[in-house]
Amino acid sequence: MIFDLLLLIAAGFVGGILNTLAGGGSFITFPALMMVGVAPVSANATNTFASCAGYLSGAYGFRDELRGQRKQLLVIVATSIVGGAIGALLLIQAPQQLFQQAIPWLLLFATLLFVFGGQINTLVKSMATQHRYASLLGSLLLAAVLLVVCIYGGFFNAGLGIIALSYLALAGFTNINTMNGIKLVISSTVSLIAIVMFVYNDAIAWSEGSAVLIGTLFGGYMSAHVAKRVAADKMRRLVTLMSVAITAYFFVVTYC
Repeated sequence: MIFDLLLLIAAGFVGGILNTLAGGGSFITFPALMMVGVAPVSANATNTFASCAGYLSGAYGFRDELRGQRKQLLVIVATSIVGGAIGALLLIQAPQQLFQQAIPWLLLFATLLFVFGGQINTLVKSMATQHRYASLLGSLLLAAVLLVVCIYGGFFNAGLGIIALSYLALAGFTNINTMNGIKLVISSTVSLIAIVMFVYNDAIAWSEGSAVLIGTLFGGYMSAHVAKRVAADKMRRLVTLMSVAITAYFFVVTYC
């Protein structure tokens, strides 16, 4: 038990550094939870719980950039609550075996988002500048896109930030600091409502999740020192290699 907790703290520590410097911390923390015996659905719910503190602190860090976005934030938060609740409900109702079979595909999707997230956002920004979404139909379509993004986040947290940035680019946002702030508001809101539902359905492994959370907080704090020694692009390449290896491992374990 002590070894498992130390392993989870270490995974959270590494995940906290990765999330701060390059993203992709869930590629470490989610498999670590399953490695110590947490059931797949519970591991996903627990990973959402462990990641939430980082989202909240990050959103607070962008509070100045968010002050001028209050009207948009009201709509975004309301949609995030609904979408996060739907996604969490889908996860809770998913049979363990079915969700376990879906894990490799979800990780593959998150890996592709991580690797090609920059190109996706560039493409979406190009589309957003060529088309105006002032019509009622356009507004409804954007709302539907946001709802789908939040449902995904409530169901499977990995890759949510990249998808949220793509939505914001499509919605016409251009300031990267504002976009990062709103992205973290979306992630925080989706995670919080999902956690409420996970708690109600007793889906969180508290001791394991707390160990990851402790590691994540220390990792996020230490990332400032790591940033001075390791370039962000090198860190992203490391995350890419790890995510590909972990995804391949889950495909082999699940289907071979």
